[in-house]
Amino acid sequence: MSTGTLLAIVIPIVVVVALIAVALVLFQRRRALRERFGPEYERTVDGADSRLAAERELSTREKRHDKLDIKPLPDHVRERYSRDWDDAQHEFVDRPEDAVHDADRLVTSLMEARGYPTGSYDQQLKDLSVEHGRTLEHYRTAHEIDLLSTGHKATTEQLRSAMVHYRAMFDGLLFDGGQSRHATA
Repeated sequence: MSTGTLLAIVIPIVVVVALIAVALVLFQRRRALRERFGPEYERTVDGADSRLAAERELSTREKRHDKLDIKPLPDHVRERYSRDWDDAQHEFVDRPEDAVHDADRLVTSLMEARGYPTGSYDQQLKDLSVEHGRTLEHYRTAHEIDLLSTGHKATTEQLRSAMVHYRAMFDGLLFDGGQSRHATA
């Protein structure tokens, strides 16, 4: 067999193997992003120009998150936040709108205590999405209802729902994204 014929066979095989290797790496990266971000992965893909652009955005979020000083809470601080949450829930009976506003402030305070920046709401969502992608929709929903209640346009049922959604985000932050206190109580 001549060298030209051998090269005509080997080069396409090498190219095909390289393409398969690249596709495999991309598939594994996509799967890792889906697992890490949960529902936030699809939400980001839906809002982006392309899947590749969305995956770049999610990778950028991961890099930013890695630079943050996210820390677990000491037990005494966690207990104080738990008491504060219980106070907000009890307040709901007499002053539901105030309770929802307090729950929003409490979740924001907890974010800050854990080391998340709390300046821009949109940036909060991006930063939280890296470790809390599965509970982030709760935070979005609760926040939307909180904004409605600012104009006294939320129903009592919506306010109750906001408290439930805030609690899901609160528990995720309080317990480092792990087991909920309500699941163990």
